[in-house]
Amino acid sequence: MDLLSLHAKAQPDKPAVVDDRPGAAPLVWTFDELDRRANQLAHLLLSLEVDSDTKVIWCGQNSAALLAGFHAIRKAGAVGVPLNYRLTPDEAAYVIDNSDAAIVYVDEEYRGLVEAVRDRTPKVREVLVFDGDGSFERRLESMPDTAPSPSDDEQPDAAGRTMIYTSGTTGKPKGAVRNRRLDPNATSGLIGLIGYVPDDVYITTGPLYHSGPGGFAAIAHALGNTVVVQHRFDPEDWLRLVDRYKVTTTFTAPTPIRMVCSLPAEVKARYDRSSMKRLIANAAPWTLALKKMYLADFPADSLWEVYGSTELGVDTVLGPEDHLRKPGSCGKPAPGIEIKLFDEEGREVTEPYKTGELYVRSAAVFNEYYKAEEKYREATRGDFHTVGDIAYFDEEGYYYIADRKNDMIISGGMNVYPAEIEAVLDESPDLYEVAVFGVPDEQWGERVVAAAVPARPGVTEESVVAYAREHLAGYKVPRTVVFLNELPKTGSGKVLKRQLRDRLAGRAASGG
Repeated sequence: MDLLSLHAKAQPDKPAVVDDRPGAAPLVWTFDELDRRANQLAHLLLSLEVDSDTKVIWCGQNSAALLAGFHAIRKAGAVGVPLNYRLTPDEAAYVIDNSDAAIVYVDEEYRGLVEAVRDRTPKVREVLVFDGDGSFERRLESMPDTAPSPSDDEQPDAAGRTMIYTSGTTGKPKGAVRNRRLDPNATSGLIGLIGYVPDDVYITTGPLYHSGPGGFAAIAHALGNTVVVQHRFDPEDWLRLVDRYKVTTTFTAPTPIRMVCSLPAEVKARYDRSSMKRLIANAAPWTLALKKMYLADFPADSLWEVYGSTELGVDTVLGPEDHLRKPGSCGKPAPGIEIKLFDEEGREVTEPYKTGELYVRSAAVFNEYYKAEEKYREATRGDFHTVGDIAYFDEEGYYYIADRKNDMIISGGMNVYPAEIEAVLDESPDLYEVAVFGVPDEQWGERVVAAAVPARPGVTEESVVAYAREHLAGYKVPRTVVFLNELPKTGSGKVLKRQLRDRLAGRAASGG
């Protein structure tokens, strides 16, 4: 029996999920109601002949029904594949088709995105649209609400498999597959270290398709916590929900909290924030200035920071007592995590303050990049795995992320990969050559910048941005385009992005 079913038996009337949107009556499902809904959907999936190899796409704004789908896919023993609803049709078509998804579970709002790419996703045999005209609800009600018995039940690790797409340096997204359950000892160690308790109330500060908000929502439900789903992020509404439901914990990128803390003092004063006990800072580095802003508005012992990734899980933890003492650090290795740094010659780094590529060994790391075995091998060193971050540690064993080997940009908590943007812009007839990189940005963490050599006179920043917006999700579109006569390169022809970043950071940050 899975944990959701156990909680449904032990505390059937406790609220499991709250979907409270401005202007609408709150929707509250108890653990019994959520479990029954998930069971019905799992039976529906099984009636569509899903098995342990079936990929099921789920897509939509945060909602109770989306969470039910997350649990149902697990109960049916299939592989859950979250789809970023902000993708363009071209990007969505690639993920759906590359994943070999057979079923798509999507809310009415993004039905059009899926329908627009049906001719390019021939392996999809069924689209289930929830929160729509009621036809899906009627279909669901015909299914049993008892726990299903997946055909692969004899495989203990089948349930809970996931494949989350994360772009690579080639510019094409890669499906990071996790085929096994999390190590219970490591998970319980992390829970104990941070101090989670069964009575915690979790709020989704960010989209559930992101591995952080979604993963910590799963932990919350595993502990029997109530999960408050904010449909769309709004800073004042987030405070309203924290106040109304006495929220104690969340996971968040820096941008949402910066928006919350930047609200006028009189607005923040309307809401009680004292219930927050465990806020997990992640998704992008938090500056010391932002941490001080947070600590001025929330309990001083509530801020935790973790370093991790979709592929590697949570790898380091920085406790509340160390944020001001260890500025810039992401903490010490999390329970069950072994970290090693290797220099460019492949030698292990053993001295403090010497940088190296960070590798992780744990039971929580991913198992493969789907259809990209070579990329997976490139990310492994024996039993250790990397996502290409460069780091160092101090004399007390605290780790610091120094750079990103593959020039990844994190803007608003979202991973942005320059090669993907460059591949799109390279198709523009207006540009001869282009390089994309990130510069520091106080609001978004990093700003996406394109340094371009125009192919003809008269090319404007507006035209380049418009072209990018046609082919890329909004958060990937360059916020600044700087035109140059040529791009600096090494003798081998590789663009010197660090030189570009240093040279243009001031102009790009100001939009000039």
